[in-house]
Amino acid sequence: MTIDLHAHSTASDGTTPPAHLPRLAAEAGLSVFALTDHDTFAGLAEASRAAADVELVPGVEISCRLDDAEVHLLGLFVDPGHAPLAAELELIRTDRARRAERMVERCRELGAPITQAQVRAIAGGAPLGRPHVAAALAAVGIADAFTADWIADGGRADVPKHVLATADAVALVRAAGGAAVLAHPRSVKRRAEVTDAQLAGLASAGLAGVEADHPEQPPEVRERLRAVAAELGLLVTGASDFHGDRKPVRLGECTTSPDVLAGLREAARG
Repeated sequence: MTIDLHAHSTASDGTTPPAHLPRLAAEAGLSVFALTDHDTFAGLAEASRAAADVELVPGVEISCRLDDAEVHLLGLFVDPGHAPLAAELELIRTDRARRAERMVERCRELGAPITQAQVRAIAGGAPLGRPHVAAALAAVGIADAFTADWIADGGRADVPKHVLATADAVALVRAAGGAAVLAHPRSVKRRAEVTDAQLAGLASAGLAGVEADHPEQPPEVRERLRAVAAELGLLVTGASDFHGDRKPVRLGECTTSPDVLAGLREAARG
C-alpha cells in the first residue's frame, strides 16, 4: 500500500482538476491519497466520483497562525459538511481574495505591471490567493516574489489577513471528525521553523501527527522531526504536497506508512 496524504487541485492553487487526480494517483502507484486543497472542500465531490481505483481521503489544508508565524494544518478524514469548520474556511477564503486584490494594487504602486484581470485569469476560477499574485509577478519578470521586496510575509506589498490560531484549527478538525497533522513545519521555504516547544504545545492541544517526509525538508530535518514526534507521541506522515505543474514534485514522492494511516483513522474516530 502506497499512501500520499497531501495533494492540491485547481480547487485551490494546484494545476490539476480534481477529477483527474485519482487517475494520476493510480498511475503513480498510489493506493490512497488525500485531497487537501487550501481552505476549501470544493474539489472533494468531483474527485470522489472519479476515485474508482484509489482510496480518496477527504482533507483540507488550513491556513493558521502559530505565535507570530503562518503555518498550515492538514485536516484528514474530516466531514466536509461540518458547519463550524465550513464557516471558518469560508471566512479564510473570502479574506484571501480581498488580500490578493489589495496585493495587486500594492504591487502596481511599486511598479509591477500586473492587473486584477491577469491574476483572476491565472486563478482560473479558483479562489484568489497569494500564489496567483506570485505567478502574475513571475510572468512580468519578477521570478522571486516571496521576498521582502514583494509579497513575503511583512514585505512591501504584503497585506495582513484573517488568521485562525493553530490550536483552534486543531479543535475544529477534531470536532469535524478528523485527525490534525501539522504540514511541513520545517520547510526550507519557511521564514521560521516550528520549534520543539511549539510542537509540544500543539500535541497537548490534540495534534495527531506531523508531516516529516516532505520534499522541502532535508533528511536531517526529517530525522529530527521523527525524534520529536516519538517523544511527543505524534504520528509521522509523509506526502508530496503535489501542486501539478506549479511545483517540480510528483505524486507519491514522499509517502506515509500503512500503520500511520491506520493510526490517523483511529485518531479521527476518537
